[in-house]
Amino acid sequence: MARPGKNRGKGTNEWRPRTQMVHAGIERSQFGETSEALFLTSGYVYDAPEQAEARFKGENPGYIYSRFGNPTVSMFEQRMCALEGAEAAWATATGMAAVNAALMCQLKSGDRVVAARALFGSNRYILDEILPRFGIKVTLVEGTDLGHWSRALKQRAQIAFLETPSNPRLEIVDLAAVAEIAHKAGAQVIVDNVFATPVLQRPLEFGADVVVYSATKHLDGQGRVLGGVVLGSKEFCDTKVMPFIRHTGPSLSPFNAWVLLKGLETLDLRVRAASDTAATVADFLAEQPGVTRVLYPGRTDHPQHALAMDQMEAGGTLISFDVADGKDAAFDLLRRLNLIVISNNLGDSKSLITHPATTTHQRLAVEERAHLGIGDGLLRLSIGLEDGEDLKEDLGQALGGRKPKRRAALQGRKRGR
Repeated sequence: MARPGKNRGKGTNEWRPRTQMVHAGIERSQFGETSEALFLTSGYVYDAPEQAEARFKGENPGYIYSRFGNPTVSMFEQRMCALEGAEAAWATATGMAAVNAALMCQLKSGDRVVAARALFGSNRYILDEILPRFGIKVTLVEGTDLGHWSRALKQRAQIAFLETPSNPRLEIVDLAAVAEIAHKAGAQVIVDNVFATPVLQRPLEFGADVVVYSATKHLDGQGRVLGGVVLGSKEFCDTKVMPFIRHTGPSLSPFNAWVLLKGLETLDLRVRAASDTAATVADFLAEQPGVTRVLYPGRTDHPQHALAMDQMEAGGTLISFDVADGKDAAFDLLRRLNLIVISNNLGDSKSLITHPATTTHQRLAVEERAHLGIGDGLLRLSIGLEDGEDLKEDLGQALGGRKPKRRAALQGRKRGR
């Protein structure tokens, strides 16, 4: 049966990113649906045993088992390739599954990884605890110091791994410079691009080899499902990532892939809107008594502001700030918030705030947290899609211990009705 309509998601590199987020990767069934189809199936039927044999040999195109291939998941992967400018992608069950797959699919005993020190807590756990168990050496460097990268990569390494902006203090790493240094040492550059998203930063354009995402964050954007994705060259994905995922099973479910496809349709709009709001909220926080420091890449007082603006299209949706008097003051602020909710997730349509020292980075030793600048007064704020004035009022009253005037006025009007 002929397929009505066009499968226009392929061969559309001339479209701009916002259009790609809506149309790239679409593969319509014979029914000609407008929304991407959801294929909830674990297995597939063959016309004959010869066809099954050919599929398993890779001689006949088609799906075999949803652990390593599904039409809905494939649409998500193709759309991510279009956004990132990558040749290939493999989706995973979570963001950490993507990080683990990108590393473990190409490492063996005796290999070496050079990584930026400032990383998400679970990324550090893989580097600090898991890789050494398999005889893989890990060298940590100050990500913002190119001298550290150069010295560490004088010895041969297989991988250079980093986040930029980093979690939680939003350090910016010079992607092009690190890629040049790493490639001279024979290392592949893997970038966790979760905070910037492909809307604001595309690491492959700066020389990175592999990009990983927790799709749970901005790509979904509404706190609904878990997911991850690894992007890179076709050779890397076909020869390294695909066998690893196929045989170890960290696969993305078709339902989650379908939800993520819907999230990608509004990704550009959401990220840019939240980034605009984040810029105004960051400026507001910088003026508040009790706030000792604000870290936001879009502000000129950020230590790597110029570099951030060279690599990113905007400052992003995350703000970190320190409050005076440490943990007690930070916890008191969190308890006073009425609109912003306490959660260790990020990239949501709702604004979320967390205390990294006791949540995302609590497993790090106190000395290591201090070295990274993750003090007891540090808070990480993920800006959502609320009105920026409401967010500022909520933060203002939480910092000052007063209820926002506008909220009280609104409540009064509601009682009058």
